[in-house]
Amino acid sequence: MKEKHNYKRQGRLNKSNGADFEKRVRRNLEEDNWIVSKWMNQIDLENNKLIAAKHKFSGIGRPMSIGTGFPDFVCFKSEGEWFKVIGVESKSNGHLKLIERQRIQWLIKNKIFGKILIAKKTKVKNKIVIEYTEIKN
Repeated sequence: MKEKHNYKRQGRLNKSNGADFEKRVRRNLEEDNWIVSKWMNQIDLENNKLIAAKHKFSGIGRPMSIGTGFPDFVCFKSEGEWFKVIGVESKSNGHLKLIERQRIQWLIKNKIFGKILIAKKTKVKNKIVIEYTEIKN
């Protein structure tokens, strides 16, 4: 008899793996001398404006998650008298949903970030390596 697939367990694993990858991306950016912070805003495409991201309910007795904005990080790096500002979205597989692609186009069009990078997980000799892809208009 074939065992039923445990979707609840798989969801927990996916969430955990995604959070671990996000931490790895943050560490990688900080090693490259970027100042990294969670991006706490979301794009309202219907009203064409930037809004505060809503907090997500995690369950009774657990704190609400903060920082559910898109993209995941806003990063700053000093370049002389100016700062370079980029947005970074962590995606283990590197694929964006349609709504995420629309949000990125909105951010680029409205000049919120200088550029937006997608962090993707790749393996080289069984070691996880982060690959960054720049999204262009």
